[in-house]
Amino acid sequence: MKPILLQGHERSITQIKYNREGDLLFSVAKDTVVNAWYSVNGERLGTYNGHTGAVWCVDCDWDTKNVLTGSADNSCRLWDCETGKQLALLETSSAVRTCGFDFSGNIIMFSTDKQMGYQCFLNFFDLRDPQQIKDNQPYMTVPCSESKITSAVWGPLGDYVIAGHESGEINQFSAKSGEVLKKIKEHTKQINDMQSSVDLTMVISASKDNTAKLFDSTTLDHIKTFKTERPVNSAAISPIMDHVVMGGGQEAMEVTTTSSRIGKFEARFFHAAYEEEFGRVKGHFGPINCVAFHPDGKSYSSGGEDGYVRIHCFDPHYFDFELEA
Repeated sequence: MKPILLQGHERSITQIKYNREGDLLFSVAKDTVVNAWYSVNGERLGTYNGHTGAVWCVDCDWDTKNVLTGSADNSCRLWDCETGKQLALLETSSAVRTCGFDFSGNIIMFSTDKQMGYQCFLNFFDLRDPQQIKDNQPYMTVPCSESKITSAVWGPLGDYVIAGHESGEINQFSAKSGEVLKKIKEHTKQINDMQSSVDLTMVISASKDNTAKLFDSTTLDHIKTFKTERPVNSAAISPIMDHVVMGGGQEAMEVTTTSSRIGKFEARFFHAAYEEEFGRVKGHFGPINCVAFHPDGKSYSSGGEDGYVRIHCFDPHYFDFELEA
């Protein structure tokens, strides 16, 4: 089926995120705009205006009431999803790289970049306490002095945050005490993206070392590895099938030096159990920066360096086959 092309950004897409029901898709890019779209037809519902720098991350809570965004303008902002009104402005010392609501939607976490003499911090705010928001004082701040956090997701039940680092390390930070519960290093280069499975039991990491890896959320046991021949910018786990979709390409700087045929910009499908690639979807005119599965598993979206978001609908059972042993 023909993809739905969403043209609402002027610069490259940094992250896309579905809400829990999957009727809305949020996209953020390096052009300060936060867009909300109807995922069924690609109609733009509206924008959240206020950021003055590139927006790096977006998240939506469980009941699609609030939207959280983090930006290079040194702020993390909370929005009313329905009206687009800004509810809170949390100012930081450096760019906000990754953000997220916990399962309850009451606690938010965001990490800041290591830049301009400031080190990387992981901040936790409780939205039920208006004083924390007013004073811009998180209930907990965890310093990450060794290597900055590049991507992070909440673990099950909001007990901890699973963070991927520039060094390739993955850490579990307790949301209660801030201590590092578990630490592993399976990747050799920077982790570009972390995404959870729909039931939060697994996470997938996408790395510059040309692989994506599947881990158990609780134990951080390494389960599977999906290998490609170029950096992986993003990876997502199908909610209904044993499939993984990955997007990547070369660094944006190197794109102009290669022909579009060599710098293949396809989304690639792997079987989660057999670790074998079984499909590719062309589309973008540049590296794919982010991918996300629709919660019903019947479509996926990708956001590219070309500034477009594409929604691809497909029948996942078309791929429901047993690979030859």
